[in-house]
Amino acid sequence: MGSKENSEGKNVFWHGYKAHLAVGTKSQYILQSLFSSGNLNDGNTTIPLLKGIHELVPLSTIRFHTMDAGYDFEPIYQQIHDRGHRAIIAYNKRNEPEPIGFDKHFAPTCVREHSYRYDSFDAKYETLKYTRPKECKGCPLAHDHLCQKIFKMKITTDLRKYSAPARGSVAWKNLFKKRTAVERVNAYLKGYFQLDNVRYRTGKRAKIHLDIVTMVYNASKLACDRLNVLLKQQAA
Repeated sequence: MGSKENSEGKNVFWHGYKAHLAVGTKSQYILQSLFSSGNLNDGNTTIPLLKGIHELVPLSTIRFHTMDAGYDFEPIYQQIHDRGHRAIIAYNKRNEPEPIGFDKHFAPTCVREHSYRYDSFDAKYETLKYTRPKECKGCPLAHDHLCQKIFKMKITTDLRKYSAPARGSVAWKNLFKKRTAVERVNAYLKGYFQLDNVRYRTGKRAKIHLDIVTMVYNASKLACDRLNVLLKQQAA
């Protein structure tokens, strides 16, 4: 039995378990799964999932980790950064005060509060580069050197606020959109593997069921991928 407060401030009660999945956004394979009680916060399972990927499925192609605002916790950013990867996680404001001198994406602003434009990321020094806003063209403050031309920020200043690419940029948004692969895999497991219709009173049997389902899903996906490759070769 579990309970927690939802976004409307009301307590929600349930009895059951929860599956936490790490999914490859391009391949849509399940890289790692974790089983827990239904009331455990998703953020609490992220670091074990990440460690499981790096220890059991060491993939050199992993560069970014995309997650929604429910995973916006400093230890998660730190764990990803320590592995040499980049975190693309939606920001959860949590009643924090509005930043002074920065916009909602934490890009610096000029004297007239126009946002600097994200330009590039220096991986060697882990530094984001911002250039002067286009609105500052012809502004007298710019000529009087009251508005600097280039602004640089190290992401280690605050890993939650500063990511590479920078929050709010087109590159950041495109990477975050890839997170929908997780939702598709969840839909497959519920719709075709009946994972949302598990009826066990003991967690041990439910976990075995989850392990079997994830294994069968990956095996089915592998078979389909190899069949598609074979059909394309035959067609060529």
